[in-house]
Amino acid sequence: MNRPELKQFIKPKHINDYPVGPSFDAGFLTSENSGWRTEKPIVDAEKCIGCWQCYLFCPEGVIFKSNNIIDIDYAFCKGCGICARVCPKEAISLIKEHK
Repeated sequence: MNRPELKQFIKPKHINDYPVGPSFDAGFLTSENSGWRTEKPIVDAEKCIGCWQCYLFCPEGVIFKSNNIIDIDYAFCKGCGICARVCPKEAISLIKEHK
């Protein structure tokens, strides 16, 4: 699974310029996390066993491998907590998002 990436959205100038289907291919987002996340996942690298359940279940595809441990792209993480719930070693915990 590819991680999301930003792609510039250019507003059509005329009604005929609007796309008939999706404006972008899957995996492209026009803005980062919109700021509504209330909690964010934090990984405890010492507890992580590398089972990758979090990666498999992440609906946003923002979990990736960095220096042999998991890492999270917070620019696109929605804070749903699925990664923390599926972790068999409770290596991921949710903390309150600070504004």
